Amino acid sequence: MERTVGTVTRGLRCPIINEGDSIEQIVVDSVLKASQAEGFSIQDKDIVAVTESIVARAQGNYASIDQIAKDITNKFGDDTVGITFPILSRNRFANCLRGIARGAKKVVIMLSYPSDEVGNHLISLDMLDEKGVNPWTDTLTEEQFRELFGFNKHHFTGIDYIDYYKELVTAEGAECEIVFSQKPKTILAYTKSVLTCDIHTRFRTKRILEANGAEKVFTLDDVLSESVDGSGYNEQYGLLGSNKSTEHGVKLFPRNCQPVVDNIQAMLKEKTGQDVEVMIYGDGAFKDPVGKIWELADPVVSPAYTDGLDGTPNEVKLKYLADNNFADLRGADLEAAIKKHINEKDEDLTGAMEAQGTTPRKLTDLIGSLADLTSGSGDKGTPIVFIQGYFDNFTK
Repeated sequence: MERTVGTVTRGLRCPIINEGDSIEQIVVDSVLKASQAEGFSIQDKDIVAVTESIVARAQGNYASIDQIAKDITNKFGDDTVGITFPILSRNRFANCLRGIARGAKKVVIMLSYPSDEVGNHLISLDMLDEKGVNPWTDTLTEEQFRELFGFNKHHFTGIDYIDYYKELVTAEGAECEIVFSQKPKTILAYTKSVLTCDIHTRFRTKRILEANGAEKVFTLDDVLSESVDGSGYNEQYGLLGSNKSTEHGVKLFPRNCQPVVDNIQAMLKEKTGQDVEVMIYGDGAFKDPVGKIWELADPVVSPAYTDGLDGTPNEVKLKYLADNNFADLRGADLEAAIKKHINEKDEDLTGAMEAQGTTPRKLTDLIGSLADLTSGSGDKGTPIVFIQGYFDNFTK
């Protein structure tokens, strides 16, 4: 019988993961158990996606606010620390900020406006227009910002992040000043020692600061890039990708992830005889149309994946073929012509008209977004996502 279903995505439940657990064994057992319970078979080119959170939990990759503070003190000494472009997030940045403040005597927080890097807005574009303010040229003090825009709460969280961040810093015994600018070098009027807290633009920010007279510049991936007093760490990403774990610490992005996905793939091959692709995923890369938030607060969607997930899709647009190449055909003749065209398509369709409107993003970004939306961020309890038929097309 002809197949009538293409891609199928299943969120799989697994036990609560604790430090020291074998994440590879738990993932493999969960996939096999789900297959038996739900009556689906495991096939070549199926995909197992594992959320980064349970990998980091199994690794015990945690750090305390005190350990963050010690690393900050080691790097900056008694200098006033400039904090540039942090995102507005209780989960992602609040405990990091507490650690920074605990390790410094004074911090100057420079917030980008009207929004942070991932789309959390301090104010709307309409408010900028109304007041005639240009964030690309105008630097504002906290007093000037309040005079112009007053107090505004975040669309989803109901938090005034200006007050919230300032209170976090002063509660740690550090002095705090807040300024608003889109220009990295603005911070150098306040201090020559800077911690750049942006995620995807951090290397540009660091380059600009160093070119304009900064004396010390670190990025968030420099903080806890090695263990401090027995803390967890991430040699590649440091504090980037961390989440609040308790009121006193953070869970870091998992480290040494490639052996994890390779081992899971090998174990599934041994158990099933099938070549299953495996990836670890964090935030998906998509934008919320209401809050304007771009989801990707992790440094990458996927820190590790097996070889079959490298690259981008190479697809043609079916409706384009039906409306153009084969506009005179109908029914079985049209279907046969399209299938023949797909089977004979070029290996690289970059720039081809028949590929316009397809999505040539990295496979891991697309699949990671699918997995993130499937598992959710709350209490679904499905940190493993099993995807079938993703690499199928109309000919299968």
